[in-house]
Amino acid sequence: MPSIQTRSLEICYDEGGPQDGFPVLLLHGWPDTARGWAPVAALLQAAGFKTVAPCLRGSLPTRFLSESIPRYAGGEALAQDAIDLADALKWKHFAVVGHDWGARAAYITAALFPERITAITALALAYQPRGFFKVPEFPQSMRFWYQWFQCIDGGVEAVGKDPVGFARIQWETWSPPGWYTEEEFLTTTENFIHLDWIATTLNGYRLRWLPQEPRDPSFEPLRRRLSEIEKISVPTLMIQGGSDFCDSPKESEGQEKYFTGGYRRIVIDGAGHFVHREAPQAVAEAVIVHLAH
Repeated sequence: MPSIQTRSLEICYDEGGPQDGFPVLLLHGWPDTARGWAPVAALLQAAGFKTVAPCLRGSLPTRFLSESIPRYAGGEALAQDAIDLADALKWKHFAVVGHDWGARAAYITAALFPERITAITALALAYQPRGFFKVPEFPQSMRFWYQWFQCIDGGVEAVGKDPVGFARIQWETWSPPGWYTEEEFLTTTENFIHLDWIATTLNGYRLRWLPQEPRDPSFEPLRRRLSEIEKISVPTLMIQGGSDFCDSPKESEGQEKYFTGGYRRIVIDGAGHFVHREAPQAVAEAVIVHLAH
């Protein structure tokens, strides 16, 4: 796997497509890895795009360069990682397609660095203006049990003891059954036992709800700037699985007012939370149309 170094990470990534193709950054979600993009990436490459799918911070073989670096997983850190990778690849302008955590990173990258991004596509996750998470209504709060679980000491201990088992629950319940094989699950999650994956998982979710959760102070200027940005000027496509049992389709409705550069939302019936894995052809076709405009 090729890699680049930033001030805090060695970022490893999958790549493909023509070297002179327009660059598209594919950001994976949680609990997943870059390999989840393979079917969509192949279709984008066949259409002439250059794709790079990095392993996000905490996801091996990407690694922190020092034990002293905070295992911080705030959205602004993921966005900066994306920009650092693009800089190393000498991409002046590029598109971003993100799922789940990657979708949040796509929104934030577009908000903080609009001059670099030509278009974004966000899968499964609604936009959070100003990077602010608010407690949702009761039905969605029930779906967020896994987030609340990580905010108590017993939950932290349980996730640390069996991170793969924790991930399995999400794969089993966030989408209609039958979308993955046991082999694919085990191959994807084999690195979830690593301490960095556990640490970034816990930090990423606890940050949302616990003010005392540790942060990386080096990202504080970006976080403050994000808190002042409500609207996104980059053309945006939102793809929602109609049978997403983690992030209800209702949560991503009616967000057009936040996008001044154009916004389109499509719902893929029958697909769940892992929509890019479940319906790669439909996702790739929608992204290709979006990038052509």
